[in-house]
Amino acid sequence: MSEPESNAAEHRRQVLYWRLLAQLFNPDEQAALEAASVAVVDDLGLPTALLDPSVSVDSVVQRHPELAAELVGVMAPEEETGDEPVGPPEVRRAALASKLLLNVFGTGSGSVSAGQLARWQSDAGWLEQGLGHEPGQLRGRPGGTGLSGVLANLEGDLVRRMRLREVLADPALASKLTPSMSLVEQLLRDKHNLSGVALANAKALIRRYVDEVAEVLRTQVEQTSVGTVDRSVPPKRVFRNIDLDRTIWKNLPNWNPEDGRLYVDRLFYRHTARRTTPARMIVVVDQSGSMVDSMVNCTILASIFAGLPRVEVQLIAFDTRAIDLTPWVHDPFEVLLRTKLGGGNDGPVALAMARPKIVDPRNTVLVWISDFYEFGRSQPLFDGLEAVHRSGVKLIPVGSVNSSGRAEVNPWFRQRFKDLGTPVISGHIRKLVFELKNFLT
Repeated sequence: MSEPESNAAEHRRQVLYWRLLAQLFNPDEQAALEAASVAVVDDLGLPTALLDPSVSVDSVVQRHPELAAELVGVMAPEEETGDEPVGPPEVRRAALASKLLLNVFGTGSGSVSAGQLARWQSDAGWLEQGLGHEPGQLRGRPGGTGLSGVLANLEGDLVRRMRLREVLADPALASKLTPSMSLVEQLLRDKHNLSGVALANAKALIRRYVDEVAEVLRTQVEQTSVGTVDRSVPPKRVFRNIDLDRTIWKNLPNWNPEDGRLYVDRLFYRHTARRTTPARMIVVVDQSGSMVDSMVNCTILASIFAGLPRVEVQLIAFDTRAIDLTPWVHDPFEVLLRTKLGGGNDGPVALAMARPKIVDPRNTVLVWISDFYEFGRSQPLFDGLEAVHRSGVKLIPVGSVNSSGRAEVNPWFRQRFKDLGTPVISGHIRKLVFELKNFLT
């Protein structure tokens, strides 16, 4: 490519990005930039709908299905290849990337309809695919850092700007809502102000989200086997239980090289019986406002483990008070409806409720999920958890449990748990599943 052609391509790419910035920070039309951008898009053979923030990405792809493959990974990091000149492919990628960024970050102001929220969620999914991720993968909990936190905060802002009670009261509008963590959080916070059709629609949305998350978590837990092998129980002498490798190894002295046969005079069988002592899992979850996603994920996870044989799960939620949710542990939907999100943290109150549940310390795991920002009572809570740990209980402190893997934890607690030999688990829920499976197997 000649230098003039490269310079022209770079100029066209800059036009598209300057137009994007103008749209995001100053929605008033910039005539020169608009005209130049339309010319660039036309020259590339792309639809001008890419420049219209009111047209969803789904609509563009529906009319131009050939663009779907181009949008996936269009913004994914590429290998550095040096100072190569900019060509038409880079300009085309800039046009497609600008569309994704404009639709997701150009949220404007004012009230939001259910349809607008659903469209934004779909466009955000396309942006995530453009960055090389699965839809929904980058949208973590509000208050987080990086792009994940930005997307979550944008979604939360859209939900707050929506007249949610009016939408829920209209079944047609409510059906357009797509369950998300931000939406579930708002529904849980407002559930006491809902009634009739609105409450029924809110419950249906929460249950849909719970079922979707449960399906994902269940695949991570389904391979868990409970209890250690009990070798005091003789193995069943049936064909499916034959330990072929051990049988061959033990009978190798009977190998006859002349006829090339191994003569087996003893069969060995696998021990499959497992100890029947039930494992007790006590899950204590901080239900203060900053821990909403942990509350949702952990109630679902607790219900899944509660469904395993010989696992007894106790569930406690707390803010400034503690509530025993064990009677509903098999139904996370009912648990969430009984929570009252918000307030501060008073861990010692929850610990006082949890300690009587510890009957056999060596066969008990205590999962404590919180950001550990206490009401000035850090030392009493830590002393209590340390005593539980030293009694033989498996202590698993968790900063938060979410899909993005972030965990903001009081540094005072983080260091002391590390010194105790029970470091705070990373916020990704897969880490917690792994630790619990190790305890149960």
